[in-house]
Amino acid sequence: MNRLQNTDIHKISVADICKDAHINRSTFYANYLDIYDLADKLHEELSKELESVMAEVDHTNPYNAENFLKMLYHINENQLFYKTYFKLGYDNQPVIYQYDKALAEKYKINKNILYHIEFFKSGFNAVIKKWLFGGCVESPEEISQIFIDEYRQNSWLK
Repeated sequence: MNRLQNTDIHKISVADICKDAHINRSTFYANYLDIYDLADKLHEELSKELESVMAEVDHTNPYNAENFLKMLYHINENQLFYKTYFKLGYDNQPVIYQYDKALAEKYKINKNILYHIEFFKSGFNAVIKKWLFGGCVESPEEISQIFIDEYRQNSWLK
């Protein structure tokens, strides 16, 4: 994954990966079809891990800091995985944070809900990327507070 941080995936060879991982090509091909299959399996692994972390989230209270803290601590502890996740373009998938459509509907965001979801998801991912690629200098608590403050500023939650 380190190589992927500095090189586009289509420019990385299986030989490069095998050299970095100190494995034979036969070992690589016994586990993966190609580099893209490896990337997909990394994504699946990370997604499952994050889903288990987020399984206990309280979806009824958007102001609950624990909702964000669990995820943010996980990102902070697995920075290389998440940098790879974003570098591979998986941020268009709703794995990082599940949008609570029911909560939005409760606050009467029905007419333009699909636009609202895209707006929220894009902003959320942008903050996570800025934090992550900036080296996670701020604490998870500080980033969590940014999300909570943004939620509170939305008139639909008042």
